[in-house]
Amino acid sequence: MKKAVVFITLMAAMVIQAQEQKAQVPQISVTGESKIKVIPDYVVVTAGFQNTGKESKEVKILNDEVVDRVIKFLKKSGIPSTDYKTNNVSLNKSYDFEKKKSNYQANQTLTITIKDLSKYDEIMNGLNDAGVNTIQGVEFKSSKLEVYEKEARKSAMLNAQQKANDYVSVLGQKVGKALLITDNSQSYVPQPMYKGGLMAMAADMNAPRETLAVGEMEINTNVSVTFALE
Repeated sequence: MKKAVVFITLMAAMVIQAQEQKAQVPQISVTGESKIKVIPDYVVVTAGFQNTGKESKEVKILNDEVVDRVIKFLKKSGIPSTDYKTNNVSLNKSYDFEKKKSNYQANQTLTITIKDLSKYDEIMNGLNDAGVNTIQGVEFKSSKLEVYEKEARKSAMLNAQQKANDYVSVLGQKVGKALLITDNSQSYVPQPMYKGGLMAMAADMNAPRETLAVGEMEINTNVSVTFALE
């Protein structure tokens, strides 16, 4: 029994020693960064409209009329049916205690993808004429975003490797294999910029033409890498 206890103790000591030796492997931890600027090639607009009336049927008819005008306008503008859809439809009843009467409000939102940015102002003004009275969002996007993100990730890793080489080159050591890679990147959602002020167009769709300044999207990639040292 004593021999078994001694054997188990020795095995445990050997395991602990092996773990300590493994933890003592020389290593270096650095961060790698990459920034790629991309010009958006399309925009997604979330537009809405609402109508208020005394009867639910009345406000529904008014909303249906707006939808009909919007769809006809989008088709006339060459927007494919696959590039617009209804996001939300709601009908709410409210009661005015002072006037002792009820009102109904119908709301609807549409998401419209504009792939030709040169048509932005024309389409926004046309939506206004059709009855759209709120803009809930304007988001710039790139159809090649995944390609650029892949490029940024590779560039960030090369940057991390170069940093590690710079640090250890004066020590006469070499950078070995990567032991740990952590992606610290955050999603970036570009915000629209308008000539004459931020989001001015969303507040007033009757603003002068050429109101949108597309600018650039920026893809930021950040990684933490731990390398073994040789």
